Amino acid sequence: MAENNPTTRRTILKVSGAVGAGAFLAGCADNGNGNDEPAPDDDDDEPVTDDENDEPDDENGEAIEPGTVIELDAQTPGWIGIEPEEIEDEENPTITLEEGEEYEIGWEVGDGSTHNIELVDEDDEVVDDYETDEVDEGGDDQFIEFEATDEIAEYVCRPHDGTMRGAFEIVEAENGDEDDEAEDNGDDENGNDDNGDDENGNDDTGNDENGDDENGDDENDDE
Repeated sequence: MAENNPTTRRTILKVSGAVGAGAFLAGCADNGNGNDEPAPDDDDDEPVTDDENDEPDDENGEAIEPGTVIELDAQTPGWIGIEPEEIEDEENPTITLEEGEEYEIGWEVGDGSTHNIELVDEDDEVVDDYETDEVDEGGDDQFIEFEATDEIAEYVCRPHDGTMRGAFEIVEAENGDEDDEAEDNGDDENGNDDNGDDENGNDDTGNDENGDDENGDDENDDE
């Protein structure tokens, strides 16, 4: 019998092992990369909502009607709107007024603490002495009659100016001047027309052409 060569046998085993290991690694590589797919784009799958296109709601709405009495509830955590309904139950409501119009603002109901009300400018300075005395009970003496101007920025309770403070928004009156201009134009265009009488009233040529016929009366008289 031929003798087994241990060296040759080891070499064959090593080669076989190396080939097997290489095949195993190649298989792992295929499993790791073969099925790779790009991650789905989450942005494409996100539904489009209407929130992105929604315009902000108008918190203040239309201006309060001129001459209105604006009543607040004096609570230390913040003013609470009582009337008109545009500010009802709102805390430190923004009050929209028409520029140049007269209003009244103040408080009668409170929490028993000391309060007052002041109308101040952007520098927190009182405008035109629009302020009341500091008292613990509201009433007629806690109401201020005032004209809405751009100078007035906020209303505030001085003892609690950190919490009891609200803003004014002063807007121009709508359609006021436009209506006046429309009326003026209406009179000019349709009322007193400078050419009306000349064209349709006293026609200088009317009597000459149709009144005395040069040939009518003369021919009949001769006959």
